[in-house]
Amino acid sequence: MARRMVMPATLAQVRARAYSGAMHRFIALLLLLAGPAMANPPRSVLADLVAGTDARAPQLAGVIGVVADRNRIVWAEAHGLADIAAARPLATDSVVRVASISKLVVAIAVWRLVEQGRLDLDRDVSLYLGWRLRHPQFPDRPVTLRQLLSHTSAIVDGPGYGFALEERLADRLTAQHWGPAGPGGRFDYANLNYGIIASVMEAACQERFDRLMTRLVLAPLAIDGGYNWQGASDAAVARAAVLYRKGADETRWRADAPWTPQVDDLHGRRAACPVRSSAGCDLAAYVPGANGTIFSPQGGLRITLVDLARIGQLLLRGGEVDGVRLLKPATVRAMFTPVWQAGKGVPGDDYQGQMLCYGAGPHCLSGRAGAGDQPVKGARWWGHLGEAYGLLAGLWVDRARGRVIAYALTGSAADPFTAPRLASSFTSAEEIIVGELAK
Repeated sequence: MARRMVMPATLAQVRARAYSGAMHRFIALLLLLAGPAMANPPRSVLADLVAGTDARAPQLAGVIGVVADRNRIVWAEAHGLADIAAARPLATDSVVRVASISKLVVAIAVWRLVEQGRLDLDRDVSLYLGWRLRHPQFPDRPVTLRQLLSHTSAIVDGPGYGFALEERLADRLTAQHWGPAGPGGRFDYANLNYGIIASVMEAACQERFDRLMTRLVLAPLAIDGGYNWQGASDAAVARAAVLYRKGADETRWRADAPWTPQVDDLHGRRAACPVRSSAGCDLAAYVPGANGTIFSPQGGLRITLVDLARIGQLLLRGGEVDGVRLLKPATVRAMFTPVWQAGKGVPGDDYQGQMLCYGAGPHCLSGRAGAGDQPVKGARWWGHLGEAYGLLAGLWVDRARGRVIAYALTGSAADPFTAPRLASSFTSAEEIIVGELAK
């Protein structure tokens, strides 16, 4: 087994971890002391989902919900177990792998680098990567960061989107990683877009992706988390929420099976290597820009739902939260401008009706009456969905009402792709949760 290298913490990291722990304790104290106006009795709707007593939805392993306005966390609640074998309760400060919501946080970092002049959204990314990235059928069309951020790059996941430490991204891309249209000609949601984005970030800054994300977003906001746990404290690892499925994996889903751990069944211990590798774990030898997929930029962020809601507040407040400004208001307005919308000229795969609008980073709900992407009617929400390893999650910002909601269900007794629906394309459990949080 390769020796795991432990880098000494910087002063900023130490302060961030101390602040984050203090913040979680402070929020818990507020929830305890604020009385009925803030800490309502447990919402039976969410509790019933975990108990399996809500006939509208399958039983959940656990659920966390957070509501915030522009200035504070209004409400936070958790039900179920973070670790079933250890009987450790799920809590509002449990650290969760939030799947594709990770992409939205990557986009914030990209836009910071754009503001700093390190990146240009409309430049050929080949000029950053140092090798030619081209669709073989459309060799004269460059691929840009704006296209990658909005899934209009023509990249598809094809034979895979995560590669090993010792591999180069340039060597792993194949003809099957390109869709039927040229760059800019179609919307196809693809995780690989964000592996390429991470590679571009690394090449432009000559810094590893996980460290870039800590420096650009997580540390300034005092968030004790990280991509594939990199940058997160041991205390955060100890609060890991295990993700579950009923059955061994997504191909063998059985509602009557026991809950089976899928990801982050850590028992307080970090993995020997935070990335996939078949030749040891020599991260010191990794060349930034060679393979940005290694730290799972598409879905590997571990974070609490309270901190996720603070990222929602950052966007709601035009790029500033808790006295820390990461983005200019004009930048957030640009992020909240659709790049692709269903039915507006450019075709696309709408992800089973859940993706009808997408910006340069954020996923946007259409706001159209009767549209499948509306679990609650009448709001034009921006944010992102997460789905992987049994988890279903969301971070949504309602600018008109000045509200943020964040939720994560850590396992569902039914396959999310075949689970029952109510009035939208979201699963019934998500629709119930979002409806409760959006009240």
